[in-house]
Amino acid sequence: MIANDPLYHPYPAYRPPVYAGRGMVATSQPLAAQAGLDMLKRGGNAVDAAIAAAAALTVVEPCSNGIGGDAFAIIWHGGQLHGLNSSGPAPAAISIGALCEAGYTVMPQYGPIPVTVPGIPAAWAELSEKFGKLSLEETLEPAIQYAEYGYPVSPVTAHHWNKAFHVYKQELRNPYFSHWFDTFAPAGRAPQAGELWRSPDHALTLRSIGNSGARDFYEGELAKRISRFVGDAGGYLTEDDLRRYKPEWVQPISTAYRGYEVWELPPNGQGLVALIALSILDGYERHAAGDVETYHRQIEAIKLAFADGYRYISDASRLTATPADLLDPAYAAVRRKLIGDQALQPAPGDPRSGGTVYLAAADGEGNMVSFIQSNYMQFGSGMVVPGTGIALQNRGKDFSLDETHPNALEPGKKTYHTIIPGFLTKGGQPVGPFGVMGGVMQPQGHVQTLMNAIDFGFHPQAALDAPRWQWTGGKTVLVEPQFPAACAQALSRRGHDIRIALESGSFGRGQIIWRDNGSGVLLGGTDSRADGSLAVW
Repeated sequence: MIANDPLYHPYPAYRPPVYAGRGMVATSQPLAAQAGLDMLKRGGNAVDAAIAAAAALTVVEPCSNGIGGDAFAIIWHGGQLHGLNSSGPAPAAISIGALCEAGYTVMPQYGPIPVTVPGIPAAWAELSEKFGKLSLEETLEPAIQYAEYGYPVSPVTAHHWNKAFHVYKQELRNPYFSHWFDTFAPAGRAPQAGELWRSPDHALTLRSIGNSGARDFYEGELAKRISRFVGDAGGYLTEDDLRRYKPEWVQPISTAYRGYEVWELPPNGQGLVALIALSILDGYERHAAGDVETYHRQIEAIKLAFADGYRYISDASRLTATPADLLDPAYAAVRRKLIGDQALQPAPGDPRSGGTVYLAAADGEGNMVSFIQSNYMQFGSGMVVPGTGIALQNRGKDFSLDETHPNALEPGKKTYHTIIPGFLTKGGQPVGPFGVMGGVMQPQGHVQTLMNAIDFGFHPQAALDAPRWQWTGGKTVLVEPQFPAACAQALSRRGHDIRIALESGSFGRGQIIWRDNGSGVLLGGTDSRADGSLAVW
């Protein structure tokens, strides 16, 4: 466990970190955390807890994820790390030529076209079969109960649900979008904080997934309903696409940082961006909390890392530069030399020449899970399969219709993916799972949160609560309302285009669990930007 003072919290809103001995589940919504804890108390392990919490989040925080999205996980089990990539590819029948002939110049954000094969149900089933102690049916039961009997909507969820409703009311005009409004705004509006909401169709779908080990979703009646609905709306996802889908077990990748090993999953995910930035920052002798020079270096390192990420990250089978190339210390040194006193305009190098939920779970046996799932933008594509509660993701929005682009659309290809789970080890021993959700904020949140913990000695809650910045492109940097004004002004004098956000919704929401390998004691924090809580035992 990282050494820290649990009472040191240099921010106005103080929440202490939480300790536990036999189990811990950290999520962005309290009911989901409790669902995970229930599995631990029934004799399940951290994997069972993670599945239960993830399934519950599709019900209690539907504005951030759903059954029709993708998932990734890093699992510590049996003394080693395991990685699961459960992101889905583009349909086999889609192509740039077909879309251009239909009049598209860019991938649309909503509707049937950006719908890719959902990976979430397959992730739950795969994790349950490989590592779980309980049946998938049992781990999904809390989510089924929330969907069938209802629950009071939490405040932050209600806020984002309402924002999404107003966007969708303006954008979703075609008749096939009516099912979204029937499902998520049956009263003609989004539910308010504290208002009871239920989704019986969602409960039936979860029960079918649990009873069939997710097979019904990919090769049964649910698969037929999904493909028929998308096809009738003019999309490309078919029963064959669903039937052929399998999650991939992958080897996590890492970089060294201050004596620790930081782990992410390999491409097609953007975890490599966080590792590139940390490999650059590791070359500096000292970083200090709240220091202008620290913020400047972080921002510049992230810009360089994203420039490489956007240039090279794609489907793993189509990479033109490997993670090993991009994480080579010699290449990091070359990129580090580009960082001066003033903000730079980022550009990729050439190493060959030199709307998401995140959760963490741990049990008393030493198993730990870093898990993330998403429908991408808010509720996703706006396509809800009638009578199922399944909101389909719009992950295909990130494909390019430019055939020369690294992320060009191809049949069966996986796109650049934003959702990334993280894990920390030291000397080959686990420290624990961490993550920050929120689009391109995620690798930026990983870097800032880890530096808060490792460089500055913050306990998990303080590491998450620290004010954040977000690079949004060019030299523009968005900062939270509570970001130190003097630092913002100093960064502006260095050439950064500093913009002050009015709220913190776009700066990510994270969870951390650290484990003491001697005593087995768990220490965790949950982001104050969300409704989240830690359920502990």
